[in-house]
Amino acid sequence: MTVSKRRKGLTVASALLGGVLVLSACSGGDDSAAGGDGGDSSQSKVDEAAAKKTSEAQIKITPEDGSDNASINNSAAVTVSKGTLTSVKMTTSDGTEVSGQISADKTSWKPSTQLERSTTYKLSAEAKDSDGRVAHENASFTTVSPANSFIGNFTPDDGTTVGVGMPVSINFDKAITNKAAVQKGITVSTTSGQEVACHWFNANRMDCRPEDYWKEGSTVTLKLALDGVEGAEGVYGVQQKTVTFKIGRNQVSYVDAKTKQMKITQDGKTVRTIPISAGSPENKTYQGIMVMSEKFKETRMNGATVGFTDDDGKGEYDIKDVPHAIRLSSSGTFIHGNYWGPKSIFGNANTSHGCVGLQDAKGADDPNTPGAWFYNNSMIGDVVVVENTGDKTIAPDNGLNGWNMSWADWKAGSEL
Repeated sequence: MTVSKRRKGLTVASALLGGVLVLSACSGGDDSAAGGDGGDSSQSKVDEAAAKKTSEAQIKITPEDGSDNASINNSAAVTVSKGTLTSVKMTTSDGTEVSGQISADKTSWKPSTQLERSTTYKLSAEAKDSDGRVAHENASFTTVSPANSFIGNFTPDDGTTVGVGMPVSINFDKAITNKAAVQKGITVSTTSGQEVACHWFNANRMDCRPEDYWKEGSTVTLKLALDGVEGAEGVYGVQQKTVTFKIGRNQVSYVDAKTKQMKITQDGKTVRTIPISAGSPENKTYQGIMVMSEKFKETRMNGATVGFTDDDGKGEYDIKDVPHAIRLSSSGTFIHGNYWGPKSIFGNANTSHGCVGLQDAKGADDPNTPGAWFYNNSMIGDVVVVENTGDKTIAPDNGLNGWNMSWADWKAGSEL
């Protein structure tokens, strides 16, 4: 063997021996420990001791750590298996604490209030197993931003009583392209058993109603299960809400612009007839079925807001205290009191700019006028049917006036 080969062999042997020494050091440095069974090794004892000290409690926080676009309704859930929760702390990124409560069986926790959009939250949870060993878990997530979420502003409000013509109307704050997905997350039902169908007027509005007016005395329930529903690309719903409202007595009023009379019926029986003044031949009142959407004891009406202007650009009229005004359309059709016209016009002449006028008193403080009576005996959702004006039928989406569509056309506007 040459010197170089001998040196090379010694080097390899030294390296191998060094490896054995390192391995022996990790296993305790005892020849018997390197023998193979490892049952009495120091490492085995360390592992065994560590296992005894580790809690069996398994904490789960949702959403996962680092999540964004998290729900403001169902996020921040903490659960534990093989143990019980001892403490949970949730804060915003600026340190503001979020209130929450551990369940009675101490296996879950959730916040007491709805979370805010576009907010980062931090969660820290602690639990113990049956032997009292403690486990910890931490997570941080960010809720969906307003830019990446949508809500539906709905009417009527929860707990209200409305007339038989009141549709459920939902206006979304973002354009909806996945209409079917959103509609699947919305249900409208009634104790009367009537079939309810929804109709999309455009990308932002969907109304729901039965074929005929709601049954008087029934209860309608609207459920919004839109949390996490993708309404458009990258835009998700955040609502999870149930709304109920009641249907009052069946009141339908019939305005005849030809006879200049309004007949008010309740449950099919005429309860009063009131002389009216509808739109003039130059400014005819829309025809059709209209639903009351707003009521004002007094309001200002300026012609300039609806296109009635003089040569100077100012409104042809500007009345700052119109009494007992009830809105029938988004474009400005009202049925309201009139104190500025002579009593002789009511029942005899159509003189308005398109509204339906009733004799009334300035100040809206005389309960004995026809205008006051009608206002006090009407509610949001009541129906007014306007006939014989000579004008076109009001558009179904001009106000809450979808009753002017046939049932077949209405259902054709559903995405389901």
